[in-house]
Amino acid sequence: MTDETEIREATAAPVVAPPPPGDPAIVGVPTFTAASIALGLTLLGYIPNVEQGSTVPIVLAGASLGLLISTFWSAYLGQTALAGVFGVFASFWLSYAILLLGLTHGWYGVTADAVQHTVAAFLISWLVVIAALTVATLRLPSVFTALFTLVDVALVLILIGTLGSSTTAIKAAGVAVLGFAAIGVYLFINSAVQATGGRALPLGRALVH
Repeated sequence: MTDETEIREATAAPVVAPPPPGDPAIVGVPTFTAASIALGLTLLGYIPNVEQGSTVPIVLAGASLGLLISTFWSAYLGQTALAGVFGVFASFWLSYAILLLGLTHGWYGVTADAVQHTVAAFLISWLVVIAALTVATLRLPSVFTALFTLVDVALVLILIGTLGSSTTAIKAAGVAVLGFAAIGVYLFINSAVQATGGRALPLGRALVH
């Protein structure tokens, strides 16, 4: 009886472990980072105003596509929080691209006097949403809280620069944007390292347990 059991075990097909579910951040984070770099360079004055309506929206729309892919991927895996984060930023970058294109080319019939408050209303709306998202990240590793906090800071500075016509505030916002872009690079490297079989990079402890 023992011999028959050993023979069956020896000839049985090997058990193959299911493939890992994958990490949607491998697509969402680098596309978010690319858009952030483009925005940061724009705020710092690297891209002239006359060219912003043709170059920057293309990058932002491309980021939106990558983030949408990550949103659906995360939802498919049942990662609700991650799907929410990617979905929010996909909407942000896409709406910003549409706003920038529309105002630059005069698609919406917004008068020159109304542009300032139109942009301000856009910024205030997204600042409220992303500030709430920042609070929600307090239970995540602190690197995510740092990223969203810098996004909040950048939006506040852009709002101040828009309403007060302050180039100093706008450039400071550009620095903040490049700051959270740098965090995005770190997170992308973390995802890529794990996807290729390496160990995760340290992301910091959550501020709220």
